[in-house]
Formats: sequence, structure tokens, C-alpha cells
Amino acid sequence: MLNHYETAFVLTPVLSEPQMKEAVDKFENLLKENGGTILNREEWGMRKLAYPIQGKTTGFYCLLQFDVEPAFIAKFETEMCRDERIIRFLTTRLDKYAFEYAEKRRNHSKKEEA
Repeated sequence: MLNHYETAFVLTPVLSEPQMKEAVDKFENLLKENGGTILNREEWGMRKLAYPIQGKTTGFYCLLQFDVEPAFIAKFETEMCRDERIIRFLTTRLDKYAFEYAEKRRNHSKKEEA
């Protein structure tokens, strides 16, 4: 059974725009190769960190929402830990209420873009 998850992560600010997109694509492809489905991808851009991490005060924020088998999450997080472009990440399992809220937020943002 697939569960709903979302991972928010911060990439190091020294990367160029194509390098950042390549890093996000890497994790999307990792999920797809292991039977996952990407529901949403949001790139929030360069933002100031609440506190310095590894001497950096800014980072490139991104959010992935996806469905995947629960057993794969440990491997996914291990890959994120190994990637030196990732400063911090947090993966959460969405319950039905959080998933409904995320779906409404996605639909609302699509209406604003149109």
C-alpha cells in the first residue's frame, strides 16, 4: 500500500539554477524508479535560513509531495543524507486531513496561475 508523504529540503546556495534543478530531478527520478508517484513539486527559491547551517545563511528551498511504499522512505532519506548538496531535509507522512489540505492548496495555486 502506498502512503502519502512530503519532503521539504534545503539545498546549498552555492549551486547554479541548473545544478539545483538537477538535484531535485535526481530525487524525483529515485522515487519514480522505486514505484513512487510525484504528486507535486514546489520550488520556493532562495530564502534566508532561520539560523546559519554549515556557515551558510541562505538556501534553496524545495517541497516534494509523493506516494510511495513505506519501506522505501529509509533508503530515500539515506540518499538525501549522502548528497552533499542537501543542507537539511524533513520527510513527513501525510494523514488524510493533511493530504486533503495539500490537495486544496495545490488546486488553489493552479487556479491562481491560470
